[in-house]
Amino acid sequence: MSDMDEARRRLLKAWRGEIEARYVYEVLARRERDPRRSEILRRIADAEAGHRRRIEQRLTELGVPIPDESSVRVSPWLKLQARLAPVERLLRAREAAEDDEALGVYGTSTGDPVTDELLRSLRRDERAHSRVVEEMADDRRPAESVGEASAGARLHRILERETWHRRGGSWISDAIYGANDGLAAVFGIVAGVSGATGGSSFVLTAGLAGAVASAVSMGVGAWLAARSEAEMAVANLAQERRELEEHPGEEREELSLFYQLKGLSKEDADQLVDKLARSPEVMLQSLVAEELGGQDTGGNPWTAALAGLLSTAVGAIIPVLPFFFVRGTAGVLWAAGISLLAHFVVGAAKSLVTLRTWWGSGLEMTAAGVLVGGVTYALGIAFRVGT
Repeated sequence: MSDMDEARRRLLKAWRGEIEARYVYEVLARRERDPRRSEILRRIADAEAGHRRRIEQRLTELGVPIPDESSVRVSPWLKLQARLAPVERLLRAREAAEDDEALGVYGTSTGDPVTDELLRSLRRDERAHSRVVEEMADDRRPAESVGEASAGARLHRILERETWHRRGGSWISDAIYGANDGLAAVFGIVAGVSGATGGSSFVLTAGLAGAVASAVSMGVGAWLAARSEAEMAVANLAQERRELEEHPGEEREELSLFYQLKGLSKEDADQLVDKLARSPEVMLQSLVAEELGGQDTGGNPWTAALAGLLSTAVGAIIPVLPFFFVRGTAGVLWAAGISLLAHFVVGAAKSLVTLRTWWGSGLEMTAAGVLVGGVTYALGIAFRVGT
């Protein structure tokens, strides 16, 4: 392959990567509820579009026709992840993907000096983006620009923490894990009772009881957890506000010590605290950020309860379904078949949150189902009862 051929190949690969990256950042910008973070994500997406235009200009200079944008196929799974996966986790995944891509696109010389300089320039921009993305994923205030940040901006990012700390993937991840728990638990019950009774009508009774118990337990547990988290956040904020009102000097000294531990001199830390103290609410939020890691009031308890109850019920009813229609060995085989298939589907769905490969996550979940079903079925046979 000639140097020009290699340059064309690299440029086309980079061109496709810029289109995919822009798509992901645009979707994340629409999902982001914080206007400032959303704007930064849009600016990163616009920067990716600028990279694309520079690549197209070089391709034109080399006499390479610009492909149709529709020829770049963003995988359906990446589209789902962009819409459903936790934003911070997906930002980290994008950063890792761009590092991997750099090895194949920017890592070595193409033999064409002009193309190499362009790719190096794009790589510098991508590294600046990665720093912004990394700090957004770390829940820190990102730079005010997509490029290099000033020392003051970096200091601002280090010292200030966001007042929100999102966890997981909200009700979507709760629903996936609820389906996972319900399916695994009731499949074990169905397999065990099937082994003990030979697939009699008792399997239907035991399976339905297990499904109802699992769903209600999950719903109540999710409601209590979300309610407790909200109550704890409110109590912590009230306690911190009371301490700030009753012992302002001690709280200012405490916040100054936090900043000194981050590397500021005592004089600089005290000056920063003096500025923050001019606004009691800003001072309070700074203390909450440093002492408690931010204020997370959790999600809506009723949303969490409904998601947990319904998703667990859906997962739990799957192993029971065949026994509405058949009994005996046929029922056992049908239950095992659809349950293991459901294990694979739920495992694949989990990758929307964990960002693992869908097939790897699905096979892992299926293997867990085989283990659970096999062990409980064997125990049922060992303790078999007359029907």
